[in-house]
Amino acid sequence: MKRLHGRVIKHGKAQGIALVSPEPIGFLGGVDPDTGIVIEPGHPLQGECVAGRILVFPTGKGSTVGSYTLYRLARNGLAPAGIINAESEAIVAVGAIIAGIPMVDQVDIGQIRTGDAVSIEGEVVTLD
Repeated sequence: MKRLHGRVIKHGKAQGIALVSPEPIGFLGGVDPDTGIVIEPGHPLQGECVAGRILVFPTGKGSTVGSYTLYRLARNGLAPAGIINAESEAIVAVGAIIAGIPMVDQVDIGQIRTGDAVSIEGEVVTLD
């Protein structure tokens, strides 16, 4: 078991299987709020579903409406269980807060791989 520490953006507990992107994610136009599938053409996660996963990516990008897209994902039961960033930015942070998605940043995301069992509890990220 490995423990990483970060900064809490939205406090909470979450666990799930990691879905890791080496590139930033833009939620508006990048993730379909009605399916939870990454639809951004050419994105490394294109075709993957974020629902119930621990979504790990360097930072967010794109329109401020991306915050609302995260909220819509949550309302549709398709949101990530948790979010881990190397460096948070306002769009994803606001989205996580209004959607109630536990989120931490300032984490060495290079230690997390897609398929890892991950839990978030406050500022602690545990890899099993």
